[in-house]
Amino acid sequence: MNTPSLLSIQDLEIRFRTEDGEIAPVRGVTLSVAPGETLALVGESGSGKSVTSLSVMGLLPRPAGRVSGGKILFRQRSGRTVDLAALPLSDLRGLRGAEIAMVFQEPMTSLNPVLTVGEQIAESVRLHMGLGHASALKRAEEMLDLVEIPHARRRVHEYPHQMSGGMRQRVMIALAMSCNPSLLIADEPTTALDVTIQAQILALIQRLQREIGMGVLFITHNLGVVAEIADRVTVMYAGQVVETGSVGEIFRTPRHPYTNALLNCLPARARRGEDGRRVVQSIPGSIGKIGDGCAFAPRCVHATDPCGVGTVLLETEMDRSVRCLRWREIPA
Repeated sequence: MNTPSLLSIQDLEIRFRTEDGEIAPVRGVTLSVAPGETLALVGESGSGKSVTSLSVMGLLPRPAGRVSGGKILFRQRSGRTVDLAALPLSDLRGLRGAEIAMVFQEPMTSLNPVLTVGEQIAESVRLHMGLGHASALKRAEEMLDLVEIPHARRRVHEYPHQMSGGMRQRVMIALAMSCNPSLLIADEPTTALDVTIQAQILALIQRLQREIGMGVLFITHNLGVVAEIADRVTVMYAGQVVETGSVGEIFRTPRHPYTNALLNCLPARARRGEDGRRVVQSIPGSIGKIGDGCAFAPRCVHATDPCGVGTVLLETEMDRSVRCLRWREIPA
């Protein structure tokens, strides 16, 4: 890409200590987000999407979790590029909320139940923008209005439990956007919402992105959402990136068997069974023990002996990469 990356994750490895020894749920992840771009990070539950995003924010559970390899490069507003994985915690706290913000999947567990939503937004504004209490609370009211919460002047004094799930998610977005971040990480922000509210939240994120030009890392397993909002897609499986490309390329010509299998799970691609009824396809098996070779090989109908030896992320063309030895032989 010609535009310098806002976020560039390079060969990231994350390890967790367990009673049975260390495990690496994220291994060699490489991805990038440009200013004004939406990158969708997709994959099954347990593929490492959320853990990757938490490492960017410095929110891995400690002391069990740690970044054990690679870099997380972030370009600040000042133009300086820093490695978030090596940044002191005090400096990282200064970036959270101010330049990097995150919207979590379940707002009820992310918002403080004993503080009004206005106070929670105002706290971030006071910390990062240096405003006084009254000005910060006014900013909180403006943010609630910006995310289209009706009666913002009254709602700013309400508690999370007094709001619906959709309203709480809007509060989370208002909190994340209160200091005009350069990068927004949205971790499945619409999963628990009905389709009408989901569409409203997606439209809201897109509108706010256009207004301030922020980059968005959007984590989801919903390929319909990906088609609607993303510019590029990075597909993860078993802690590794298996394919990256533009939305059009990924949907038209998936190169990795896992990407192809995910797309075949869409209802629009359902096939007619012997009884004439349309049947949605599924991916057989589940993520098992990870060896040296391709992690998807045990579930892949195209796997051969070389697939058990090892794989690397191959750059097939400009801004297109795939982790598959046989990608040229596999029809999309």
